[in-house]
Amino acid sequence: MENALILIVEDEPEIARILQSYLERDGFRTVCAGDGDIALTHLKTLRPDLVLLDIGLPRRDGFSVLTEIRGRDNTPVIMTTARAEDLDKLSALRIGADDYVVKPFNPMEVVARVKAVLRRTRGEDFGQPLLRVDTLEVDTENYKASVARDGDRIVLDLTLTEYRLLAHLARTPRRVFTRGDLVDACLPESNALERTVDSHVSNLRRKLDRAGAPGLCVVVRGVGYRLMAS
Repeated sequence: MENALILIVEDEPEIARILQSYLERDGFRTVCAGDGDIALTHLKTLRPDLVLLDIGLPRRDGFSVLTEIRGRDNTPVIMTTARAEDLDKLSALRIGADDYVVKPFNPMEVVARVKAVLRRTRGEDFGQPLLRVDTLEVDTENYKASVARDGDRIVLDLTLTEYRLLAHLARTPRRVFTRGDLVDACLPESNALERTVDSHVSNLRRKLDRAGAPGLCVVVRGVGYRLMAS
């Protein structure tokens, strides 16, 4: 199912913005609700494919919203909450939540869980699990990248930012991304300057060179970066 619609129910605008940015980067459509009543209105009118639902909401808490959702249909729901107690988790799962993520969370993990729940509940293949460009292989489910060399695969020791940059470039090889494009796609939660990308890409290129893929990441001078297969 392409362009699945994700309803983000979160009363902290910054967290909602980060989740929205990461989900949209992976091809999902999003809509946000700041309280339980608005969430239920969106559920009725927009019929989202999955709900990311916080427990601590104004007006109507997440447990109440989840209960009402389950009284209507089987829309997949992932709870996102600061409550780590087992009782809360068991309560959410007992009511009918499909998964449970505790804050502070890695937004990339949340996206991975969204894809996993959608695959499980709808039987759909969300995204390519493996991205291949020349000798490079990026495993988007396990957040790993490797390069084929001499009949073996050399796993790249990447930082999280380097992995994000490489995966983003690998999704559309040969396309030139500006520094601004890469900041928006790979560092949406930071205040990084565009020139910061140069440092990350420089480190990434050095690691690719050492692994046996020299020249894979190309600098388009004055414009940005791209991956170029031989």
